Formats: sequence, structure tokens, C-alpha cells
Amino acid sequence: MTTELVLKKDEDRRLRAGHCWVYSNEIDTAKTPLKDLTPGDPVAIVSQRGQWLGWGYANPHSLICARLVSRDRAHPLDRSLIVHRLNIALGLRNRLYRYPCYRLVYGEADGLPGLVVDRYGDYVTVQITTAGMERNRDAIVEALQKVLKPAAILLRNDSSARTVEGLPLYVEVADGTLPDVVEVREGEQTFGVSLTEGQKTGWFFDQAANRDRLLKYVPEQRVLDVFSYVGGWGIRAASAGAAAVTCIDSSERALAAVAENAARNGVAERVTTERGDAFTVLKNLKAAGHRYDVIVLDPPAFIKRRKDLKEGQLAYRRLNEIALTLLDRDGVLVTASCSFHMAAEDLLRTAQQAARANDRSLQLLEQGQQGPDHPVHPAIPETAYIKAFFLRVLPTF
Repeated sequence: MTTELVLKKDEDRRLRAGHCWVYSNEIDTAKTPLKDLTPGDPVAIVSQRGQWLGWGYANPHSLICARLVSRDRAHPLDRSLIVHRLNIALGLRNRLYRYPCYRLVYGEADGLPGLVVDRYGDYVTVQITTAGMERNRDAIVEALQKVLKPAAILLRNDSSARTVEGLPLYVEVADGTLPDVVEVREGEQTFGVSLTEGQKTGWFFDQAANRDRLLKYVPEQRVLDVFSYVGGWGIRAASAGAAAVTCIDSSERALAAVAENAARNGVAERVTTERGDAFTVLKNLKAAGHRYDVIVLDPPAFIKRRKDLKEGQLAYRRLNEIALTLLDRDGVLVTASCSFHMAAEDLLRTAQQAARANDRSLQLLEQGQQGPDHPVHPAIPETAYIKAFFLRVLPTF
């Protein structure tokens, strides 16, 4: 029998407004002893007055102790509901993308909290970050088999978010045979990526729309791609007519993939790499007198927790300052952040402060966010995390 999770008085307002998280301090523990629940247990969430709110799953050891999955009494979380939600998610992606390369499921925004699914043509990677979704692992695999019929399904369950839920970390092929390298198509380019050893699930689909925006700025320009990973920004720039592209990354494996992907797309003669810490490499390039027309800054999250905010903001400031010293007259700076705790207005202010420190002026040309395969849930600000500013950099006004 499913346990009823009873909320305190008035603690149902956020759920009624569309949110799907329940915090531990919102539970009436006299009516619902949390200690009696096992992580991942299915629950029926009800208000203090006994009004039905929805089906969910619980984890008594987490601050977010429950997530609402379905508001329909007839449809609790099971294989059938997952198939239904996958089909709804697929319908959007089929409308928007020419090629089957995208994030198919983006957690709460696609009605499946704790689940991320990325599609690489015939191959699928799955990230499960909550105990409730881990309990439904087999149902998820079966639902993906039914909806997509992929050649292989990889469970890329090595995210640190699982530790918070008390879950083990592992990477496992759940179905089919997975090659060492698979191809992902973005725009008119193809990239080889490793789904088992690459960062995240192998590719950063969330910046694809911003990489599209970049292309009109790069013909005949010298482009610097900082934190390049396997060359998403840089190789697309070279393919769009950039005169020369330099990719910086600290990973030897990533830069080897940059070279392979440059050759794969016929732009190897215009793409070079620099390995090392980004800040150190930028300083060395400055000392050597290098100059660029377009610089892309797409760093990893400098601010993973709210307590990292001050130190992280300083890192963004330092990064933008040193990059601006390498930018030629009338250049374009693309500065991005994937840190949720770095608000868009703070990132723009940081870029402006960096410009003033270099006696430069900025014009904001475009502002980007994550692509539509990462839809934002209007009631959950945490689902919006990508910021990207396209800035024209001029002498001081």
C-alpha cells in the first residue's frame, strides 16, 4: 500500500502553483513519520486537509524529501507513465531538430524529475539522480526500448548528485552494444564523442543554440575557444569560415578529440590546440603577443553551491579580464556560464567590470540561454541555468 505524505498547513501552495518539490520541513511528521520511509518509496502527496495533490516518490534523507510526478490519480509512476512522458518529450524534439541528437528528457521540465536522457542517433544515455527514479530503472530502460528502439542504452550514473541521494555511482550498458565512439550531429557538422568517458554524457547539448548564434560572427576571423572540450564551438566556427581557430583545454584526451573532429569536418588546417590550465594558457598567449577577433568563454561551473558564489564570481571576473586583453579592436566576446547561482545580470555585470578594468566599452548584441531541448519549468527557476552574452568590445567611449 502506498504511503500518504501529508503536508503541513498551507505547504501545498507551491505544488498547486506548479512546482513539484516537497521539502522535509513541509511534511507533517506526526501524520507521516519520515523515518518509516525508505529512499525511493512511492507516495501519495496530500494537503493538511486531505486533498489529493499527486503521486510522487520520497527520500527521507534528502532536503528535497519528495518529488511530485503525476497529478492524475489514475497514473502513478510506472512504465506506462514513463512511455507517455517520453512520447510527449519526443514530439517536441521531432518538431525542432533535423537530426536525432538532443536532450530527450530534461528532468522536471519534462515531467520526469530525477531523470535525464540524451539521444545520440541510435544510442541513448541515461542519468538517474534520485532514489525514486533509481527504483524505476528497469521501467525506464523498457520504456526507452519501446519508444526509441535504440541500438544501445548507457546508464551514465556517475553524477555527484547521486551521492546526496545515497546512491552508488556506476556506468553500465543496460541494453545493446555501445561503440567506443559515437557520432553526434550539430548543424552541418559531425563530432565523435565517447559516451562512457566524455564529460557529462559525452556532449553539451545545452549550448547548441548558442553555438548556432556564433556562426555569423566568425567568417574570416581569428577565433579562440576556451574550455573547448572536443571542439563544439571552435570546429563549428572553422566550418563557418573562420580564418583560424585555437582550442584551449586542460584534457589531453579532449584535445586529441578536437584534432580528430577537425579532420572529420575538413577543417584540420585551420584548427590548432593549446593544452593547459585556461588562465595560464591565456596569460602565455598574451605574453606571446597573440590577438583574436572572437573569443568564446564557456567554462565549467565555477559556482556549484551558493557558498561558492563570491569565489566563483571572482573567477569569472578574472577569466573575462584576461580574455579581453587578447581581443583585437572591434572584437566579439562570447561569455557564458552554466552555474545556476550565477545570475544572468551578475554575469553581464562581471563582463562590464572586466571591460572597464581594460579601459574598454561593451555593446550587448545577443543574449542566449539553453536550447529548447532543455525547456525551462516556469515554476522551478533551477531548470534555467545557461547564460550566454554576445558582446562587441570597443575602445572606451
